[in-house]
Amino acid sequence: MTFEIRKHGRVGAEILGVDLARPLAEADFAAIRAAFAEHGVVFFRDQQITEEQHIAFARAWGPININRFFAAHPRYPEIALVVKEPEQQHNIGGGWHTDHSYDAEPALGSILVARELPPHGGATAFASMYAAYDALPAALRQEVDGLRAVHSARHVFGSKAAAYEALQDTRRDGRIGNAGAADVLDDPVHPVVITHPLSGKRALYVNPSFTVRVLGLSDAASADLLARLYDHARRSEFHEDFHWQPGSIAFWDNRATWHYAYNDYHGHRREMHRITIEGVPLG
Repeated sequence: MTFEIRKHGRVGAEILGVDLARPLAEADFAAIRAAFAEHGVVFFRDQQITEEQHIAFARAWGPININRFFAAHPRYPEIALVVKEPEQQHNIGGGWHTDHSYDAEPALGSILVARELPPHGGATAFASMYAAYDALPAALRQEVDGLRAVHSARHVFGSKAAAYEALQDTRRDGRIGNAGAADVLDDPVHPVVITHPLSGKRALYVNPSFTVRVLGLSDAASADLLARLYDHARRSEFHEDFHWQPGSIAFWDNRATWHYAYNDYHGHRREMHRITIEGVPLG
């Protein structure tokens, strides 16, 4: 291995001294894969990669998921644009969530490349669902053991989601669209606690944006249980912020983390390029 892997505070690892513009040696790729599985998110600094190299790095991990709801790069449909213009009030991803839990086979992960950054702000918070599960009180861990939850995209991306204020301007300006595709999606069911397909570790797998109810419970009991799990997972000891710099890349595992994009740079432009990689059924 020709590079260094260093823990990034409470969540994630920074991988230093690697050049993602070049194909990785087999041993180097294996080391990055192991760090990704162990830490849930890996960060790279000082990268100068083209859109083609971004796509090539993503394809080394698996098939690319073409996003149904985000605006696409005009030349590369594999790349979803995550943009906020100076005059726009709401950002994309401004709430705790994990991408694509509303799919029957949730995404492995997303690779986000910084293309244009504001002079300050715009960090992304990550939360470890490994750590959140490990710290569950014994009684709550027993309560969720074996439970399954329903996930849905319709209330966020569907045609009846217009009441969500934070989505209104993202729809009007075309950053989010294709509501009809969300309206016809089935709502998949996933375990509340999964065994991670790469690491074998246990992880909490519900999130405030896309999990809508727990099977087998009344509406009130489901809402209560999810609220308790979310309050627990939001605890600061499970979180770490990533502060973007020119050339930064974050690659997070959607099965092991939540993330949250801070909306604290009004009046400035931020453009990020995201590629999402297909996953596998969770159990």
